[in-house]
Amino acid sequence: MEEKIVASLFGLGAFGVYFGISIGLLILFAVLYAIITPYHELSLIREGNTAAACSYSGALLGFIVPLASAVTHSVGLPDMIIWGVVALIVQVATFFVVKLIFPSIVQDIPHNQVAKGIFLGATSLTVGIINAACMTY
Repeated sequence: MEEKIVASLFGLGAFGVYFGISIGLLILFAVLYAIITPYHELSLIREGNTAAACSYSGALLGFIVPLASAVTHSVGLPDMIIWGVVALIVQVATFFVVKLIFPSIVQDIPHNQVAKGIFLGATSLTVGIINAACMTY
């Protein structure tokens, strides 16, 4: 039994590396997403803006689901990073596609139009789940 525990602990180094890189990619995505949107999500969320909370949370989840898939299915760290960047690009593109469908979304979110925030968040999560599923092949 102790041998299994000791063997398991040898994985802590890889865990630390993958976890650290994943958190780094999450921070990169969060900052980049905040830059590409013309409103300040965190400020709006601090003010109690539900639309901003829904859209930003959905985008974060839409990124992290395929990132988790990349960690699970990658053949190594470079592979995981590449697929993490793909997930980032897909989520940024999702924002721009939704913006094409609802051009006023950049004004609606700051004005707490909850329906638009939920739609953007749900679309981001939906695309993220599809993205994660496609990474399994």
